[in-house]
Amino acid sequence: MSTKTTRRIPEIKRNVAPRRRFLGLEPGTFWLVLPALIPVLVLSIYPLLTGIYFGFTDVEAGQVGQTNFVWLENFQRLLSDGYFWNSFKVGTIWGVGVTALQFATSLGLAILLNQRLRFRGFIRTLAIIPWAMPPVVIGFTWKLLYHPNAGVLNEVLQGSGMTSENINWLGDPSLALPAVIVVGVWAGMPQTTIILLAGLQSVPDELHEAAALDGASAWMGFRVVTWPSIKPVVYAITSLDFIWNFNSFGLVYILTEGGPAGSTKLPMLFAYEEAFRYGNYGYAAALGNAMVLIIAIPVVLYLRKQIKAAD
Repeated sequence: MSTKTTRRIPEIKRNVAPRRRFLGLEPGTFWLVLPALIPVLVLSIYPLLTGIYFGFTDVEAGQVGQTNFVWLENFQRLLSDGYFWNSFKVGTIWGVGVTALQFATSLGLAILLNQRLRFRGFIRTLAIIPWAMPPVVIGFTWKLLYHPNAGVLNEVLQGSGMTSENINWLGDPSLALPAVIVVGVWAGMPQTTIILLAGLQSVPDELHEAAALDGASAWMGFRVVTWPSIKPVVYAITSLDFIWNFNSFGLVYILTEGGPAGSTKLPMLFAYEEAFRYGNYGYAAALGNAMVLIIAIPVVLYLRKQIKAAD
């Protein structure tokens, strides 16, 4: 009986010196990515750092090269500025109101579009039309609809007998903010609807069928099956919507320019006026820095939820 012997070939360990990396990239990869990094650095990082720097100076219009450090003086002024806190209150009402209404209406529309409807593709196309319109076009269109004398909205209300007089929707301090919130919801609803629709379509049909076999109603199926499945999508889109809405500028500026009597003056409108109407670049930069810190709060909360969900 013959025996076979096996020879073990010793493993050859190669002592290869680790290659140097820059920003976590291999040298060759870095040079390929560099053309894309340059516009980001020039158009994003540099203005951000410049804004932070200006927030601690007394720079004014026409005196950009003659700046003096005032350290926290701009931020101390910010804390005692009643006009800023009024704009912050308006911005909070606007951000929370638009985000909440966008989510409620978008979720209902997404559930409807997720059904097997006739002409479903055509209806989905109609639903995203506001998303394709520039904010300037949306602002001027709704401004015409809200016009007190020739607006379609007043004509419809008067024709139906709901009112007998012209309503100045954008000129009345008590009506301007709700009227602008309606426009914000209409303009931002398509993108929220698309994200929620994608989340609904990712829920397996087998889960709905199992819930139906167990005798669950439509509401129970949504609460037990659909809602837990789309929670991560809901957290993501509501956080992003609040950030986008709180930082809104163009739409509200076209509609009211922050008026009447500051009833629609969002924080970004307030900072814009301080910079380009009054020339207080340093103070406006401090406002922007404060807004970044405020906006960071929902971002941190969202990231914490994502980390807990991953664990």
